[in-house]
Amino acid sequence: MSENISVLITGANGQLGMEFRDLENDFPHLHFTFASREELAIENKDAVAAYFDKHSFDYCVNCAAYTAVDKAESEIDEANKINGEAVGFLALACKKHLVKFIHISTDYVFDGKGNSPYTASDIVAPVNAYGQTKLYGENAALNNHHETMIIRTSWVYSIYGKNFVKTMMRLMNEKPELNVVSDQFGSPTYAADLAEAILEIISSDTFLAGIYHYCNQGVISWFDFANAIREMSHYTCVVHPIPTSSYPTPAKRPGYSALDTTGFKNTFQQDIPNWRDSLEKCISLMPA
Repeated sequence: MSENISVLITGANGQLGMEFRDLENDFPHLHFTFASREELAIENKDAVAAYFDKHSFDYCVNCAAYTAVDKAESEIDEANKINGEAVGFLALACKKHLVKFIHISTDYVFDGKGNSPYTASDIVAPVNAYGQTKLYGENAALNNHHETMIIRTSWVYSIYGKNFVKTMMRLMNEKPELNVVSDQFGSPTYAADLAEAILEIISSDTFLAGIYHYCNQGVISWFDFANAIREMSHYTCVVHPIPTSSYPTPAKRPGYSALDTTGFKNTFQQDIPNWRDSLEKCISLMPA
């Protein structure tokens, strides 16, 4: 285990960034700098360059992102700045200062027409603006810095921020019944698991550049996910399955976006928890 490694976490007030904060005491040999958007506007190239000139890091983990999938359809320029251009700025600064770069991407870089979990080498073809901007960011990172690790993840939730689990729990508390899409399939990811997995890589010095997939194990629909939330939270709300066609949204969603995590598990010798186990853990930590 390496000692005194300096780690920059951008997007530090988002749900993944907050999970990194919670893990700080579990990794005392790592020295963390948490930068929110107010402290580091990553879409400002000069600000990024100046920040890296002023501070010294061994790793940068970019958790900052524009994540409003539907809004991105009408705000693609803003989404491109944060999900695309800014990632390139971070990668360039990391390259200049010999910092290893870990960037978080998404299952939405795939078109969802497959029927088995996507591998890191499968062809990308985003079907919405959000996915396009995240792919832009992947390419900007990889083109600007050879020491870049892209981690694609999916259906991220946490006790922090806005996410499907918290939304379902709120609605189930308010309503006697809900309709949830049952023909979109993927794998939920507990942000705390992802944050811990990344810190294990950093602390064990097993970083290896490339594209990897990380999500909790198991493939389910949003309807399955909602039902599990209802059961674990002991709500009496009835959840009805509906097709995507009955719930139109500005952004098209991939019908199947499960990720194959074999490459991650084999490369970094890490086990990944099952989605039900992680969901139960997260719900147990939710404030009453």
